[in-house]
Amino acid sequence: MRNQQAIRSLFELSQPGRRGATFPVPDVPSQPLEQLLPAEQLRAAPPELPELSEPDVVRHFVNLSQLNMSVDTHFYPLGSCTMKYNPKRHERLAALPGLADVHPASEPSQIQGLLQMLWELQSMLAEIAGLPAVSLQPAAGAQGEFTALLIAAAYFRDRGESRTRVVFPDSAHGTNPASAALAGFECVQLPSSPEGLVDLETLQQVVDERTAVFMITNPNTLGLFERDILKICEFLHDVGALVYIDGANMNAILGVTRPGDFGGDMMHFNVHKTFTGPHGAGGPGAGPIAVRDFLADYLPGPVVTRRIDPETGKDVFDLQTPPRTIGKVRSFFGNVGILLRGYFYLRTLGPQGLRAVAEHAVLNANYLRSRLEPLLKIPFGERCMHEFVASASEHRKTRGVTAMDIAKRLLDYGFHAPTVYFPLIVPEALMIEPTETESLATLDAFAQAIARILQEPPETLHQAPLTTPVSRPDEVRAARRPVLRWQPPNATSTSTAAEKTTAEPLQETRSP
Repeated sequence: MRNQQAIRSLFELSQPGRRGATFPVPDVPSQPLEQLLPAEQLRAAPPELPELSEPDVVRHFVNLSQLNMSVDTHFYPLGSCTMKYNPKRHERLAALPGLADVHPASEPSQIQGLLQMLWELQSMLAEIAGLPAVSLQPAAGAQGEFTALLIAAAYFRDRGESRTRVVFPDSAHGTNPASAALAGFECVQLPSSPEGLVDLETLQQVVDERTAVFMITNPNTLGLFERDILKICEFLHDVGALVYIDGANMNAILGVTRPGDFGGDMMHFNVHKTFTGPHGAGGPGAGPIAVRDFLADYLPGPVVTRRIDPETGKDVFDLQTPPRTIGKVRSFFGNVGILLRGYFYLRTLGPQGLRAVAEHAVLNANYLRSRLEPLLKIPFGERCMHEFVASASEHRKTRGVTAMDIAKRLLDYGFHAPTVYFPLIVPEALMIEPTETESLATLDAFAQAIARILQEPPETLHQAPLTTPVSRPDEVRAARRPVLRWQPPNATSTSTAAEKTTAEPLQETRSP
């Protein structure tokens, strides 16, 4: 039974005089604040903070946490995001004091153990990618893309080549054109073939001597492996361009094939997608990049290197900056806590376990695809890799039921919704990725939920979700006019006119 009192705001729960802690009488002489701080640093009145006991605060936040969906509590078939379960073993290991308490400005001689682990991680990522040079510095997948494109720009600049264009398929992640534009390139979108793949003839019409990089996700965003990837890469190399592999979908090919082997020159890893770092909530990320040997000198530094001490014969690990580096893109040497989670994940699984991840991810996706194919149109491919894109377009035509209706109703059944309306080339898209961590029972339950939802009256689905505190917020309005502070109802405000315009009712703007 939900504690309705505890999920009221802290200001509503506040009672004058309540305290969560009391401090002992000081055992040293006290001085007035006016004598300790400059006058301009002192407030005219105490801040209007809520006054609460410890149980008030604990119950408030625990009850709020139980309103959330997460990979620890629900099935998250969020296509393209690879929302798989994060093993807690890796959390515990990354939190060991000898790792979590290391100061990032420590001298290399003081952190040889940590540097050895990071060097081993670089080596493992290089092996998985089939690309020899790795930088751990980028703080997210999108920043990894941006960093690699800066490397490409520096490479062509040193060669005296004026290459100004980046080409990408119309099914690409939105970060691809965003990264290219931010790196100073002109973006050229390539329409997909009727099969949802890259069309070689169309590619040949778009690519010329101005092309610097072709960015491609393989498997692509429709969950299909680009069968002409070798020919695509060969053509790009013949015209002097580079091929960037978006690593967002590496979960499908781990230990099976490598981007470097099928022609990629650069790629990034999404540690949160592929190696189970914590995902979402605005926390720290990691987007290591791997590149070919002729691009290694441009990597952001420092990178971890290994040498043999001639006197002791032991390994010595150092931090070095590549000679033609594009410069730092992150402080120190990356988000080490997240990188270590990926390291422990890889060491736990080993090569055979890593391949099993991909095999089970593909198996789960194809099983769920087969269960949903009689219910929803799947416009591309007879089989898929790690994910697939279904369409609710027929249900919209015949019953007025949209992809959003289905997604919202799934919340009432205890499932997080799939990604909807992406990629844009599929109308009423439902992008579904079960990952390798889900059981057969979970996949069957999800398929049964979809079947039941599609049998419900459209009027019910239009109102869904029916069991959440907020049903259908105006998400566009919420993004454009966010409520960033709480006000009691009918409160007299001294805020500016600009502040008042954002103080809209929470019921209308806050998402569940």
